[in-house]
Amino acid sequence: MKLNQNILLLGKKVVLVPYTAEHVPRYHEWMKSEELQRLTASEPLTLEQEYAMQRSWREDTDKCTFIVLDAEKWQAQPGTTEESCMAGDVNLFLTDLGDPSSGEIEVMIAEPNCRGKGFGTEAVLMMMSYGVTKLGLTKFEAKIGQGNEPSIRMFQKLHFEQCLPGGDTQTDDE
Repeated sequence: MKLNQNILLLGKKVVLVPYTAEHVPRYHEWMKSEELQRLTASEPLTLEQEYAMQRSWREDTDKCTFIVLDAEKWQAQPGTTEESCMAGDVNLFLTDLGDPSSGEIEVMIAEPNCRGKGFGTEAVLMMMSYGVTKLGLTKFEAKIGQGNEPSIRMFQKLHFEQCLPGGDTQTDDE
């Protein structure tokens, strides 16, 4: 999404920067992981396909993507490259043409040493704030595979309701 191409969002634990071509090699390495492919329901791409995907995400008006940087690493030394501080990504998809106030949010903390530190939670909250203030969103949904327990727990802590296929809400006693 071109709207966020010059935006940097600074949090306490993470920094969100637009997904650019300089991030693609590291992102491509992450996505070779069978674990990440399983958790994100992704298929492996060639490096050329990954560059094409990055370009399409930049141009498409229905996708907003930021790379998640480790803020401490990024701020520690002037001149540190974004690529060396990459922790994951966070995305908003504007997929419901009938409801422009609704967005699908997803996050991936790909670097194992960055997991369990609250990076995903902060990135999601920052992205939701961006979605509300800049994109006019008022409703968010997250589609998570049933086996992705860390993401399910994180979104539950953020008061997302778990829905069963077909849209029924699941309660804790089910």
